[in-house]
Amino acid sequence: MTATPHPLVTAARRLAADVLVPRAERVDQDGVPVSSIEAVKASGLLGVSAPVAYGGSAAPPAVVRETAEILAGACCSTWFVQTQHHTPVATLAKADLGLPVRERLLGPLARGELLSGVAYAQLRAHPRVPVRVTAERGGWRFHGTVPWYSGWGLNDVMLLAGVTDADEALFAFTEAREQPGLRPSAPMRLAALSASRTVSLELDGLWLPDEAVALRVPFASWAAGDRPKNTNASPAVFGVTSAAIGLLERDPAAKGTAEVLRARLEEVRRRAYALADHPVPTERIDERLVCKTRAYDVMRAATTAAVVAGGGRAMDLRSPAQRLAREGMFLLVQGQTAEVRTAHLGALGTP
Repeated sequence: MTATPHPLVTAARRLAADVLVPRAERVDQDGVPVSSIEAVKASGLLGVSAPVAYGGSAAPPAVVRETAEILAGACCSTWFVQTQHHTPVATLAKADLGLPVRERLLGPLARGELLSGVAYAQLRAHPRVPVRVTAERGGWRFHGTVPWYSGWGLNDVMLLAGVTDADEALFAFTEAREQPGLRPSAPMRLAALSASRTVSLELDGLWLPDEAVALRVPFASWAAGDRPKNTNASPAVFGVTSAAIGLLERDPAAKGTAEVLRARLEEVRRRAYALADHPVPTERIDERLVCKTRAYDVMRAATTAAVVAGGGRAMDLRSPAQRLAREGMFLLVQGQTAEVRTAHLGALGTP
């Protein structure tokens, strides 16, 4: 964690205290409101990693992680909607200078004027191709199904991906609204984070011009860069864990348990972030996976302890303990790949 608070860490704490925490239980049941998203936009946090030249902060990784922990611990649903935004920003920041979509969108996204969602997790189903992209008259046609898209009705734009006939991963931006060739499902009812306004998207010939394309690379190249990302422990896991321990620390009967769990959290967080900062992201994959599963173990223990300490009151939907437990369940599978699943199941099956 940062020794002296970065301005964005201060902004995240203020947003959490003033907006997210007071609303968290209501948001969990009713959905993330536009007003919460407007507060996120105004906070400057949507540009945490964006280039300064485009209105962002280009903050160091430690600040990015700390702000994510704060938001996830305050309201995981709101964190999840806004966290999608950072992949489109990173994609545009790495794109060639002068690329039309970069010059059109990077500034508004970095400044928080627009919020972007993502529709690319289906690429990880390869060699299955849930979304196929074909070239047509100065643009691209998208056919298939995006199984998960969060932030519908909250996002302004989305970064949509599919696989071309040449086995390329192609990413393009479009408005996040129903339009010819793009139809959303009804909002999904989920055990946790239904508030994130998650839908599936049916793509029936959606056409996007070449000027909307942000990235087009061989699928193998994209996959090689994507693989290490999900082997690292997520800051959101540490945020939810810390929030659950915070509940225990306020309970005189649970302070001893809280102290033990806080020490475990600090240990696994230090190890996880040291691995995340390793200069070669494709190295030490096995260590990263072990650390990730340990982070899950501490989160599960902390959220379970919060429910146990709360007793019957924890079953009330107004109780933060049960919300944090369900959010923790969601984080067990968020961004899950076959490699992560195998490692986690192996750890759970070890005596």
